[in-house]
Amino acid sequence: MTVSTPHVEAEHVPVAGPYRRMVKLFFANKLAVTGLIILALLLVFCFLGPLVHPTDQIHTQLADANLAPGTKGHPLGTDDVGRDVLGRLMIGGQTSLEIGIAAGLLATLIGTVWGAIAGYAGGWLDTVMMRVVDAGIAIPALFLLLVSATIFRPTVPVQIVIIGCVSWLVPARLVRAEALSLRSRDFVQAMKAMGGGHGRAVFRHIIPNAIGTVVVNATFQVADAILLIAYVSFLGLGVAPPATDWGAMLSKGISYTYDGYWWLIFPAGIAIVLVVSAFNCIGDGLRDSFEVRLQGR
Repeated sequence: MTVSTPHVEAEHVPVAGPYRRMVKLFFANKLAVTGLIILALLLVFCFLGPLVHPTDQIHTQLADANLAPGTKGHPLGTDDVGRDVLGRLMIGGQTSLEIGIAAGLLATLIGTVWGAIAGYAGGWLDTVMMRVVDAGIAIPALFLLLVSATIFRPTVPVQIVIIGCVSWLVPARLVRAEALSLRSRDFVQAMKAMGGGHGRAVFRHIIPNAIGTVVVNATFQVADAILLIAYVSFLGLGVAPPATDWGAMLSKGISYTYDGYWWLIFPAGIAIVLVVSAFNCIGDGLRDSFEVRLQGR
């Protein structure tokens, strides 16, 4: 006797797409999430904090110079000319973050376009373009910044342009390596066979498919730009007073190291460490996430 077995349809289990898995993996990375939280808190502190704790950062009050934290309504004390350190930390953070983020994105943009064109073109054009990159990498970026700071007045837009123009070399090499691999892919060859131009190949196919490398490197470029502006300001070649940034605050505070005025040093130093660490943690998390997205293709 034949026993019929009821037909049971297989339950359809939705499979998460690569982007959903990428986001899930990023938020599963505790260091990346911590970095994102720290960055968000610093942005709120620097850009919304002055609305809650407004201070006069232009006029000096020598009678209130070097007050200890908590004195006369100054939670972090005052500096050598009586300006509130907490308010100055917020204003300095705005400058550091604006320059760092804008310069990092500018460097990434220049490097991405340069590297994509070089890798896609290949041949003598690739050789010439990458020799320019090699020559630029051989010159220390800090040296170029110091020379530029002595030639141009160090305003925020000038600092952004200078740092962006000396920091694009590493992204160019990374994107060029991706472009060398992508230019031989089937979708690029099919586009060329259908009459697509070189510009379309670079900007519609090469760069979008190298976006993982671009995004990850952008976070590290921002962190490096913040450190560069801190270096230049620490050497006294940053934005002109009364404007300031964390590097300039740290440089001025060092002069009072032996007088016990720790509040002139530690807040700015801790802020620099926190923001650079936050961007590095976010970059590491994005790198791991994009690797999973590429595996899911």
